[in-house]
Amino acid sequence: MPPAHSRRIYPLSPRDLTEEQIAVTFAMTSRSPEPFDEIAQRVTEESAASFNERWVVGYGHASVAEHAVLHLAVENISRLACDALEDNRLASYTEKSSRYQVIDPDSFHVPQELNTRLALRESYLAACRSLFTSYHQLLDGTLEHLQRTLPQRENERDSAYNLRLRRLATDACRAILPAATLTNVGVTANARTLEHAITKLMSSALAEERDIGLELREQGRSITPTLVKYADHNPYLADLRAVPEDTRTCPTADSETCVALLDYDSDASRKLAAALLFRTGGSYSDALARSVALSEQDRLALIHDAVRGIGPHDPPPREFELVGYTFEFTFDYGALREFRRHRMQTYLSQPLTVSHGYHVPDLIRDAGLESVFERAINNADAAFDELESTSGGPALAQYLVTHAHRQRVLSRLSLRECYHLFKLRASLQAHESIRRPVIEAMRLAVNVQPELFRYLPLRNAPDWWPFTGQSSPA
Repeated sequence: MPPAHSRRIYPLSPRDLTEEQIAVTFAMTSRSPEPFDEIAQRVTEESAASFNERWVVGYGHASVAEHAVLHLAVENISRLACDALEDNRLASYTEKSSRYQVIDPDSFHVPQELNTRLALRESYLAACRSLFTSYHQLLDGTLEHLQRTLPQRENERDSAYNLRLRRLATDACRAILPAATLTNVGVTANARTLEHAITKLMSSALAEERDIGLELREQGRSITPTLVKYADHNPYLADLRAVPEDTRTCPTADSETCVALLDYDSDASRKLAAALLFRTGGSYSDALARSVALSEQDRLALIHDAVRGIGPHDPPPREFELVGYTFEFTFDYGALREFRRHRMQTYLSQPLTVSHGYHVPDLIRDAGLESVFERAINNADAAFDELESTSGGPALAQYLVTHAHRQRVLSRLSLRECYHLFKLRASLQAHESIRRPVIEAMRLAVNVQPELFRYLPLRNAPDWWPFTGQSSPA
């Protein structure tokens, strides 16, 4: 006979229980001594709904909803709307890649707000058609250029060679695609996060996002009838997320990479050493006093010991979250979309704009296709200006911003997140439009506090890296 309290680890399968039943089963363990599988036998769909109505909705115990997990396929939404959907930390997203797929010529969203404004609608359609026509012209032109300048490797199959060239071409030419471009995204989120995401979407200034919120709520209700039941338009969020009518800003200097380090913890070594000493016991004030009493050399030795053996896939200890850096980045919209995937940071974005100019990819310049690219961009800029100047237009004009247009974003990164961002986005595998600004941000941080980054395990260290031969960077 097994011991009364033997360890058991087992799944509760959504094939046998609904997501709401699983959530309630886990929630009830706080008040019931029975094993989970015995609790589950008593939890019917009706009792789960009743429990959630009372405890989650009525009493505000929203953490229960985190045990119900939903997988939703979302297709043919604009990238602008996809940005709003993905603007939640505690969820997982996988999106259709324009880096590996060729986008169809008519694959763009037309806002329903323009259905009664026919002249603006025609201007919008003409700009989108120009961008997509140019996209396909650029694909053909860059492929021809690559076939002339990039020879087939020895023993490389024709199919592999053609695929390699096509990926280089699509990677560059996607810069001309607008935020209206349609995309697909797979979403995995718990019910609590999904309810918040739906509320944000339903509080949007854009009809497309409000409609997506409604559809997500209906689909969510089919899986968790009570846990997303009350997601709705929120007046406070609507006011907070409204796009200002006056969105024109001063243009950014014409620079491929614009990064500023605005703020950092000047006493980072004392705070970080104190956090590491806090592990050993006592109050934080005691740990801070001990850290202050150490010499700078001893503090750094303590910090270095915490990361000296860090591997290429290891995060630094959580204590590294207590110090951080505030950057202002200006990079293209394509890079911004990748940057936002680092959801552990705190970022503050502005409405999308064409005011800061745009970046022409090197391959398009090299292929002699810059005029094709710029002509389509100028058409989009003119349509953006026309739409932005109308009532409600600033929100709609964002659809015409291309992935090449530069945007501003404010970012607060902990030292721990810096390790992750710098390691991943400074590597040669990263896209160049995000790699260059991240390397510049890393240079600025290393310049002010080099010893905090001595053991940062870079995959590809830049030429200026001060610790080559002393640490793990290759």
